[in-house]
Amino acid sequence: MKKHILCLGDSNTHGYCADPADCADGGDRFNEEERWPCRLQAALGENYLVTEEGLSGRTTVFPDPLHESMDALSVLYSLLKSHETIDLLIIMLGTNDTKDRLCANAACIGLGMERLVRKAMSVDCWGNHGPNILIVSPPPIGRQMNDPAMGTGCAEKSEGLAAAFAQTAQATGCHFMDAAGCEFNRIDYMHLTRRGHAQLADRLAELVPSLMPKG
Repeated sequence: MKKHILCLGDSNTHGYCADPADCADGGDRFNEEERWPCRLQAALGENYLVTEEGLSGRTTVFPDPLHESMDALSVLYSLLKSHETIDLLIIMLGTNDTKDRLCANAACIGLGMERLVRKAMSVDCWGNHGPNILIVSPPPIGRQMNDPAMGTGCAEKSEGLAAAFAQTAQATGCHFMDAAGCEFNRIDYMHLTRRGHAQLADRLAELVPSLMPKG
């Protein structure tokens, strides 16, 4: 059976494209040759199955008063069970948690990630090898971000996520990767460009094989 990797994330996992000129199909979503989970699948090859689970607006554990079912925690059990057996869970969340209306600073978001991870570890979806989770800290939002729905202060809060998530990874025994440096666009400063998707996929393709359970 193939090694199964589940990618749990938000719009940057779903592949939202803020600049149609940057997307080969000219739409608002990068295609299967552009999105990082698809590129990771291509890089790892036929012995792996990489599954996308990206939802625009998704948070770790914080319900959004404007949109339903945005917190990963409330749907995590069904997601993990529907995709079992899982050999590696990659979680890249946190950007949406910085929205002003959710009232969470970087430390609280780190605790939210810890709660989400511990829930994932409790779900019987891991086969014989036990939980295996990689926390990816998303690139920090650019200070030029001007989306009024995000509010003010989200860029500053996002700059603290890497340290908070590294601490969460250490506390829970998870793997950790900081995606800082993967390119964001110059329109909203919080979504990956096509090049950013490629950069993230390349980093993961180098790291992931060493994280897979043996046997």
